[in-house]
Amino acid sequence: MVFEKMERHDYEQLVFCQEKTSGLKAIIAIHDTTLGPALGGTRMWTYKSEEDAVVDALRLARGMTYKNAAMGLNLGGGKAVIIGNPKTDKSEELFRAYGKFVDSLGGRYITAEDVGTCVEDMEYIHYETQNVVGLPGKSGDPSPATAYGVFCGIKACCQKAYGSENLSDKIVAIQGIGHVGYCLAKHLHKAGAKLIVTDIFAENIKKAVNDFNAEAVKPEEIYSVKCDIFAPCALGAIINDETIPKLNCDIIAGSANNQLKEPKHGDVLKEKGILYAPDYVINGGGVINVAEEVFYETYSRERAMRKISKIYYKLLRVFEISEQKNIPTHIAANKMAEERINKIRKICKIRTKF
Repeated sequence: MVFEKMERHDYEQLVFCQEKTSGLKAIIAIHDTTLGPALGGTRMWTYKSEEDAVVDALRLARGMTYKNAAMGLNLGGGKAVIIGNPKTDKSEELFRAYGKFVDSLGGRYITAEDVGTCVEDMEYIHYETQNVVGLPGKSGDPSPATAYGVFCGIKACCQKAYGSENLSDKIVAIQGIGHVGYCLAKHLHKAGAKLIVTDIFAENIKKAVNDFNAEAVKPEEIYSVKCDIFAPCALGAIINDETIPKLNCDIIAGSANNQLKEPKHGDVLKEKGILYAPDYVINGGGVINVAEEVFYETYSRERAMRKISKIYYKLLRVFEISEQKNIPTHIAANKMAEERINKIRKICKIRTKF
């Protein structure tokens, strides 16, 4: 069953990691290393089953291949998940044990933080391997960079949908006011947007309401609120058969990974006239930011932000392909990423050693 899943989208490697003393149970998925070593964060989550964890790791790893390619990075796609509660199960020994497994891959996989992990966790991993980015004193927390990229992407969406990138008086409904969602809200508020927010944690909602004069709604109500832009900034698969009929927006543009539960849902959005910003294009700011640590000896925030701002033009290119070929934007984004991967794959056939 696992090999069937891997063969379907041509995954290279799936690694199961277990260490009894620390309680570590982790899965590392490497999808494609055509462009370079696989870069992708480590997620810690309370999965309902081990199979769910495997499916999530595989799905996220493939998404990183496309994201890194679309961002113009010389990096392949990988992802890792640690099964556990990030609020109660973290420890130094757990992340150091995990770091040893990352190191055993010899540089094929480079990790970073993701949902449920943080900069401090990356420090523990760094005790055991050099193949980790997002470290203190360097790129650090990728959330602000991701949020800035999403903000630039939202402006591109407005330019496409309304003929102007002006966000003044636009209504944006944000699902998830965590690290990225809060930073995005700050940009949007400064730009004059009106915010509607929700989150599973009451303290996050309260902070957004106080800081940005946002309107709060219950989590199940966020899909149906009348807004210009719906910004999913929590977990994925939230665009599905149940939620699409509730949507009351012109644009979907947020930081969450794998927003479409199935590819067909991107087709439905096109039919409904909702402009969808493919998640792995609009949320690429974080990976651009941490990639600075891979390719440069000295991290430059200014250089990273300059590159992240180009997400605006990458999305306009996706919309252009979508319009020219009359295809949904998620397929247009795939074509843009696959074109780059295939071109580099052909170059890789040139032998330099005999």
